[in-house]
Amino acid sequence: MTKRLRVIILACLLNDFAIGAVRGRLSVSDHEGLPVLRVGGIEALSTTYAFWGPNWQWAEQVGSVESTKGSSYKLNGRVPALALTMVGTVASTNPGQFTWRWKLDAERGRREVIGGGLVFHFDLETFGALLGQPELLPGRNGWTWGKQGGLRIELLFDAPLAALYFERGNSNEIRAYFYNETIAAGVLHVAAVASVSKDISWEPAQVERFGNNDTSRWPLSGISTNSSPIDLSFLNSTERPAGRRGFLRAVGSRLQFEDGTPVRFWGTNLNAAALFSSSPQQVRLHARRLSRLGYNLVRFHHHDSQWVNPNIFGNESRPDTKSLHPNSMDQLDWWIKCLRDEGIYVWLDLHVGRALKQEDGIEAYDEIRKTEGRVDLRGYNYVNPSIQAAMNRFNFAYLDRINAHTGLRYRDDPAIVAVMLSNENDLTQHFGNLLLPDKNVPRHNAWYTAAAERFAKDHQLPRDRVWRSWEHGPSKLFLSDLEYKVQRAQLNLLRDRGLRVPAVSTSTWGGNPVSALPALHAAEIIDVHAYAAPNELERDPRHAATSVHWMAMAQIANKPLSVSEWNMEPFPTVQRQSLPIYVAASGSHQGWAAMLHFAYSQQGLDGGSGYSGNYESFNDPVLTVTLPVAALMYRRGDVAEARTTYVYAPTAEALFNTRVDANNSPGLRIAAERGKLVVALPEVRQLPWLIPTPIPVGARHINPMDVSHLALRADEVISDHGEIRRNWGHGYIVVDTPRTQVVTGWLSDKVLRTQDMQVKVSTRYATVAVQSLTMTSIRDSRDILISLMTRVKPGIIDGDKFWIEPLVGSINLRAPSGLRLYAVEGANGRSRPLPTKYHDGAYMIDLGSTDANHWLRLH
Repeated sequence: MTKRLRVIILACLLNDFAIGAVRGRLSVSDHEGLPVLRVGGIEALSTTYAFWGPNWQWAEQVGSVESTKGSSYKLNGRVPALALTMVGTVASTNPGQFTWRWKLDAERGRREVIGGGLVFHFDLETFGALLGQPELLPGRNGWTWGKQGGLRIELLFDAPLAALYFERGNSNEIRAYFYNETIAAGVLHVAAVASVSKDISWEPAQVERFGNNDTSRWPLSGISTNSSPIDLSFLNSTERPAGRRGFLRAVGSRLQFEDGTPVRFWGTNLNAAALFSSSPQQVRLHARRLSRLGYNLVRFHHHDSQWVNPNIFGNESRPDTKSLHPNSMDQLDWWIKCLRDEGIYVWLDLHVGRALKQEDGIEAYDEIRKTEGRVDLRGYNYVNPSIQAAMNRFNFAYLDRINAHTGLRYRDDPAIVAVMLSNENDLTQHFGNLLLPDKNVPRHNAWYTAAAERFAKDHQLPRDRVWRSWEHGPSKLFLSDLEYKVQRAQLNLLRDRGLRVPAVSTSTWGGNPVSALPALHAAEIIDVHAYAAPNELERDPRHAATSVHWMAMAQIANKPLSVSEWNMEPFPTVQRQSLPIYVAASGSHQGWAAMLHFAYSQQGLDGGSGYSGNYESFNDPVLTVTLPVAALMYRRGDVAEARTTYVYAPTAEALFNTRVDANNSPGLRIAAERGKLVVALPEVRQLPWLIPTPIPVGARHINPMDVSHLALRADEVISDHGEIRRNWGHGYIVVDTPRTQVVTGWLSDKVLRTQDMQVKVSTRYATVAVQSLTMTSIRDSRDILISLMTRVKPGIIDGDKFWIEPLVGSINLRAPSGLRLYAVEGANGRSRPLPTKYHDGAYMIDLGSTDANHWLRLH
């Protein structure tokens, strides 16, 4: 972030603070029960345990937090390597004061250990100007952070600690040790009191916010992983078999088939073992199930990664990665055929995690191989011709493959609609640093340096700055040029070979700034990866970015945008049920071309329910409910595209000399929720291949720092057409369109209304979605789907069963008279009648009487 941008951001924060708009929230961390301070939705202070044995050997702390009553908590923990156990409490003792008490019990004494205790992490990059620098209190008793008369927190221990200091003089981190160099056997009592200013309020921890944690009273329910109770396959009815409309094309910011039919893709990823270790019967079943769940696009991913056994090169014993294994290719052929039959299209990655081996004949291999004798080629491929040649040989062999079931080469199959040249492999931010002089890769550094010097000479740029990949300025021009030309050359070879579908060069991901976008012009589609964190809906766009903001900042005007990976981490956060609604509504509002969740599965699909995880939506009951809601809403365009287009049109100097990204640009974040956000790239003298982006007619130019179009005291943002309302103050989102109406998030004790629905629930966190299954509005439809979700107990238990929190509340729904209410259940959607009342043009549905069903149907 540049100094100028940081000053503007901090000025906005200070201005908000001056009128009382910015307030802090003190809470405890979900797994350890330690202090967390959030300001404007951003974690300003976090705390962790840290213990070490002799010679800085890490000693992991394992703990849990239990809510008792009235924002009081019990803490439990242990440090097995040091034979330590911990119990504790957290409670509010006085107004504005919160007390932590620990009882630590050492089974035996230890000498010559590092010891440990608490580590406090301060985000001074964002909040240093607002809160100043943290200060240590005398006598090893604690610390304080904040300014007199403003936001302020003080943590005071009841007795001097064994050690208290800034880590290596770094004011971003304070270490507060209970033990230092020795651990005495027996019990140690420690207490700390956090005192906060009036602008900091207490926020209950998640364990308390959710409430009702007695899962013994939750009903036990099941989910079929071979079929689906709901069936959205009618969305694909006109596409069977996939490819019947001809090859896909990029036309402006849209995708359309050769026959002129526009298309919007809702997809998922099939990874690793799911591709190569699933029986033909299971492949057929899951292709059908994917269609029932509403998908029309599947991306093949981690087909080449070394940790996958077998992968596309065969099993781990293969000496090289020069040839494709026939058995593996047979598996992919069958997947493509079965998906094609269901009207589902395919996206092929050409490189993801290929680990080059000694026998692959790579020049200067020894200097880049890892300890296990393999090479991650990312970054190095931009300067090493032999790696480029190896990638090209793979691409030709892969796309020239003749599918045994369709008789078509992959490159000639219109059901294969897109290819990605190399996954998460940008030079502009992530991998240019691998080629620097201090990375001990002399041949690769020589290639890199020679290219940098040529670029500097050709464009009269300073030689001493062009190679400095970590800096904005001339280096970003050079890195963009190098990345573009290598990717463009690779794509040109594929075009010469007969590839006709749109391509993606690589993705913008992992915090890439806007300056990473020009290089992606090498291909027809701009792609982005974005992963959300818990409490996504509670982020104030004036101060904090959501995953949707990162997606929006990748939209180059007049180019299709795909999001080939989106998800929420870590698993299994309860709020993941809301993310599909937020993403699909936003994607429809922005007019994005393709959205692919990550992922359907990366385990073999023959094992029934399998294991749970972040990349296993196929057996996740939470996402099995809300992903289809999102699919129907997005694919039909139930949320209209924005009426207002906001354009960020930087000059060449601003684009390459200044870091602009979702974290430091409140004006762009707000614009992305109010209307459609696009980036217009300028003419750049040093990059003659970069075609300037035409600015859409009527677009409103926007400054990254401009927050004037959102009231300072606002606690929600509403889309320009009123169909999306995200309330970060209470943490929920409302989607209100004629055919889809959804409320999701922290819903308890609120009455939320849409044009045809009124929802009132006492369950803390839930999703209620009502959708017309016809093309008519809900109020006119005679076939209506109601999708419901609360919490489930983490993991899968008792085979394919799981515990589901009861949804307590009611829906008042305006719809035609004469409909009957049914519970939809079982693998193939059996119907069971349920009671309901119809009064004054609306159905009154008692959710407590639905017996934990996820789906209801009025028809």
